[in-house]
Formats: sequence, structure tokens, C-alpha cells
Amino acid sequence: MSEGASADDPLADPALYFNRELSQLDFNFRVLAQAQDESIPLLERLRFLCISCTNLDEFFEIRAATVRHAQDYSVQSAPDGLAPATVLRRIHDRAAELVAAQYACWNNVLRPALGEAGVRIFGRDRWNARQKRWLRAYFRNEIMPVLSPLGLDPAHPFPKILNKSLNVVVVLKGKDAFGRSGHLAIVRAPRSLPRIIQLPERVSGGESDFVFLSAVLSEFVDELFPGMEVKGAYQFRVTRNSELLVDEQEVENLALALRDELAGRGYLRAMRLEIAGNCPKPIVATLLKNFDLPDNAVYRIDGPVNLNRVIQIYDLVQRPDLKFPPFQPRQLRGIDEIFERVDDGDILLHHPFDAFTPVLELIKQAAEDPNVLAIKQTLYRTGKDSAIVEHLVQAARNGKDVTVVVELRARFDEDANLGVADRLQEAGVQVVYGVVGYKTHAKMLLIVRREGRKLRRYVHLGTGNYHSGTARGYTDLGLITADPAIGSDVHQIFQQLSGLAPAIQLQHLLQSPFTLHRGVIERIDREADNARAGRPARIVAKMNAINEPGVIRALYRASQAGVRIDLFVRGVCTLRPGVESVSDNIRVLSVVGRFLEHHRVYWFANDGRPELFGASADWLERNLLHRVETCFPFLDPAIAARVREEVIDNYLADNTHAWELQADGSYRRLEPEGDEMPHSAQAWLLARING
Repeated sequence: MSEGASADDPLADPALYFNRELSQLDFNFRVLAQAQDESIPLLERLRFLCISCTNLDEFFEIRAATVRHAQDYSVQSAPDGLAPATVLRRIHDRAAELVAAQYACWNNVLRPALGEAGVRIFGRDRWNARQKRWLRAYFRNEIMPVLSPLGLDPAHPFPKILNKSLNVVVVLKGKDAFGRSGHLAIVRAPRSLPRIIQLPERVSGGESDFVFLSAVLSEFVDELFPGMEVKGAYQFRVTRNSELLVDEQEVENLALALRDELAGRGYLRAMRLEIAGNCPKPIVATLLKNFDLPDNAVYRIDGPVNLNRVIQIYDLVQRPDLKFPPFQPRQLRGIDEIFERVDDGDILLHHPFDAFTPVLELIKQAAEDPNVLAIKQTLYRTGKDSAIVEHLVQAARNGKDVTVVVELRARFDEDANLGVADRLQEAGVQVVYGVVGYKTHAKMLLIVRREGRKLRRYVHLGTGNYHSGTARGYTDLGLITADPAIGSDVHQIFQQLSGLAPAIQLQHLLQSPFTLHRGVIERIDREADNARAGRPARIVAKMNAINEPGVIRALYRASQAGVRIDLFVRGVCTLRPGVESVSDNIRVLSVVGRFLEHHRVYWFANDGRPELFGASADWLERNLLHRVETCFPFLDPAIAARVREEVIDNYLADNTHAWELQADGSYRRLEPEGDEMPHSAQAWLLARING
């Protein structure tokens, strides 16, 4: 039973909740559907296929590993009531369906279509004599010198296999130079080797012809074992748990502890084995035993085990006709004098349709402006060679008081964030690692500037990251404002993060872990009260995921009261819509398109006085209760109207890229009905740029 629910609460019935992990797996079927959509350019379809593969890798590294941990330590079941062992079994069954669909898409749809378009990926069975000669020479000159094959015998036990690395298990017959009988050997492909090899046009006859490294290894592996007969060579890959577990209460230095953990991340517990489909059962059994995996954790692959690496072809092939048309994001006017521009009114940025440039300019100009006294910022993900980091370094060198909250525990960015922290500290920036036990996921920037005899605060708040790359590919909102009350709220949150300030009463912002969870539930309950009293009541919210049982029960109560609720939930949704007398007023939609849907927006009708918020938080238990998050209102009526139009009304009208969650857990892709015109929310926003 979930926290906060009584034993006799009918809304705590496990039948009213989907399983989080299985819901997340289902999202990847919707991504894969983009790869199968013939209306999408071919190389973009290839990109969507690779995204679904990479997502599945991360799923096993994090979510499946979390379930295995729950099974090992008898962790209490989630609200859906499924035991961890049952969830693991269903994960493997559903993942097997996804893998089969991915390779069917690759083998039967995309690879042939790419070949017809002049982008050919040759399998070993299609190499002609000239290509084979070139590839053999390439193997001898470029690949073989960096390989270290390892025969398995009592003196050479099974080697450590790095997470997601490409390997070949080789079956041998005969004796080597020392008279040792051959049996099995392992060939590991170093990460320095390219996984996709482009054939020269003079050899292949085409400008865009490729082969997989795995195919080359399998074909010429016999050259690594002279005098012995290779009876078979089978590529395989193991996916391991990648969740770093650091007991923050016990370590003296979080940065040092994370560095130690990162060193061993690639060799944590195995979660999945992918292997060539024709590999003999005894060898599969040997590998499963070595990796301590059950029989259903093996996935026999009809193609390369590292299919996601074909994404390299997207960058290698310069074919604009096979990609989405490029677009130039809208540029904000007047950013050469950014502070004066904010003086004229709040600024709304809707990425990627609006450029990220104003955020960069705000920090750059703050670093150079002699009137700026202090800069405070949170950094969760920044990307490599971040301009923001360089501006903050320059600000510190210019004598500004610069404080940066660097979240070291941003998953898969831990190493990069450690480097960012070191770079900032070397420049004299005060670096804070947040609060023990709570990830700092809030996106906040605060600039303190002297204007005459007064100090004025300028603030940027966002739903995304301070990362120029994701700002080009994720849909997010950013607000730049000099509103004194919002500036005061952000200042107080920074005081909490960098010091030991007590819980505070904020004027406008809601904050996890203190007021956001309660604030969301109170607003949902208020809509229910309004509906019962016959007053206007409506909720529309957009986020990446929802699983927090207290919020879900509040939504069920509101639905029972007659509140119409539309939820845009890109990925995980454990709420079950469409249940009679419980959630029949709730509709859940998932939009999957060219850009990754990422903004979090909450809208409450509030009896004709609507409240509209942007937030860094999804309605997940971790975000609402175990992280530092911010939720901020759009106070300017014009900006609120624009957010309503672009993020609520626009997405409610989407009937081409929206999927509706059914009561049985399946998703139905929406299509125009009757006289409806097709409407894509993202395409509409792109058209506004060009308009």
C-alpha cells in the first residue's frame, strides 16, 4: 500500500494503478512507431529506431536494476501491488517483444529502404571479392593490432566484460603454440574502434556504404588464432546495472566518493545478455552462468547486438533530403541590452522554437557588467564545453560573487559534472553540491545588480536544463523576469541550498520537498470542490511522468467530482484513466514527435481565475518528495495567454502525434476524425517561426 493511503481507501486499490516499469517500456514502442512512420524522413526514422534501442539500454541499466534490487531486499511493493519477481518476468517478456519489433523494423523496413535511397549497410553475405579484400586489409592494419583475444582455461578465467561493450565468443578446435587444446576464447572490441566502418567509394561503388565492426570481427576472427580452426564466432553484449549508490550520510566528500564509484560502474551486476541468434545453447548457458543471469534475461539477436550504434550513419551521411528540414529558432530582439529588455517586461522562451541565446547573453552580460555584484545558478546538465560555465568562470575572474549549485548525481553526467565543478572551483567560484539526500533538480539563475541606490534581482527559471544541445532538441519553457517577489523567492531557495537556512514561506514559488506536493494536491482538491459547487473546474497538466500515489488519488477524487482533466504524460503513467466512476473524466495523452516533449506545465481553472505554472518537476514521487524542485507562476497576462495557446490549446488539438492511454494500458494513436484537419502541435509551432 502506498504512503498516505488507508487500508480501506477504495482509491488505493492496486487495480487502479499501472506498473511504472512496464509503462516506461511501453513508451519505447511509441518511439519505435516513429521509425515505422513513412511520413517521416528516412534517416530520421533511423534515428528514432536508435533512440528506442538506447532507451532500452538505459531501462535495463536503471529501472530493471532497481526492480532487481527491490527483489533482493524485499522492498515493499508499489501501488500496483505487483511483486518484484513478477515485474521482472513481465519486463523480460515485454522487452523481448520490443527487441523483436526493433530488429524487424531494421531488417525488413529501414535497411532495405536505406539501400534503395543509396545508403547501404552491407552484411557479410553481400560482400563481393573486392570489398572483402579491402576489409581484410582494414582488419589487419586497423583492428587486429589493438585486439587481445583471451583463451579460456584454468590460467585464464572468464574476463571482466564492460557494460554494453561489443564482444565475440569464439569456438575453437585444435592446439595452440603451447600445445593447449582450444575450446572457447573471448575477443573484446576496445571502445577506441569505430563501430561503423565506411567503405571507400572506389571499393564499394557508392558514396554512403557501411559495414558493422561486429561483422568484420566475426568474419576475420580466425586470423587471431593461427593454426586453429574456428568452429563459430558469436557476438554478444551484456548490459549492467549503472545506478551509483553512494550513502551520502556516511561519506565525508561526495565528489571523491562518486569518483570512486564511477571507476567501477562499468562492471556492476549484469541485467541482460544480448547474443547472436545462431549461438549454440551450451555457449549461451555458459555466458548466463558467468553473468549470473536467469534464462529469460537472454535476448537472441537477428543482427548486430549494438544496433543503436547505427546512429553514426545519421551524422556520416550528408543527405538533407533524408532528414527533417533545418530550422532557425526565433531570435529575441533587444538582447544586446538584456537587462533593459527585461525592464520592459517578462520574457518567455519556448525552446527549441525560441533560441537559447538570451539565456547565454544574460549570463555573459552579467559577467561583464560592472554593476552586477553576484550570480547564483543551479547546474544539472550542461554539456561538453559549456559556454555557460565559461561565462561563470569569467564572472568570478571579474570579481563577481559567483555561487553554483552543481548536482553531481545527474545520472550518466556524473563524470562531466565533476569536471565542471573542478573547473569552476579553480576559477574561484563557490561550488555547492546541494543538500544531502536530495538531488537539486531545480533550474534557477539569479543575478543581483546595482541600479542607482537599489539592488535589483534578475531571474531565469526553466523547465529544462542549462544545456545548449537539449535546448535545440527538447521542448521546454524558460522565464526571465525581474519581478521582486519571484526574485526574493529564488534568493531564499539559494540561501537554503548554500547554507543551513530553515524552511521558508515563499510568496509565489512552490518548492520540493516542502510545498510543491501539498500545493499540487490542494489545487486539485480545490477544482473538485468547485465542481461539486457547480463552479467552473478544469485541470490540464503536461509533464514527462506521473506515479506519485497521493497526486493520483487526488486526481481520481477530482474526476469523481466531475472535473474534466487532461494530462499530457510523455512517458511513465501509473494512473489508469477511463475507469467507470473513478477516472472516467481523465484523459491521458502522450505526444511523440520530432522534438522530445519535456516541458512541465500545470493549469488550474480556479473558478474563472486560472493559475498557470511552469516547473522543473514531474509528478513523480522522487520529484515531489525527494528532490529540490521549483514550480513558478506565469504572472504576466500576455505570457500566460501565450503559454495557454502554445502548450495547452495547441497540444489539445494534436491529432497526428498524440497517443491516448486506454483503460487496459494500451495506447491508441489519434487520427483526424470526420472533417477534422490534421494538426501536429510541434509542426504548428515550427510554422509560427517561419510565419
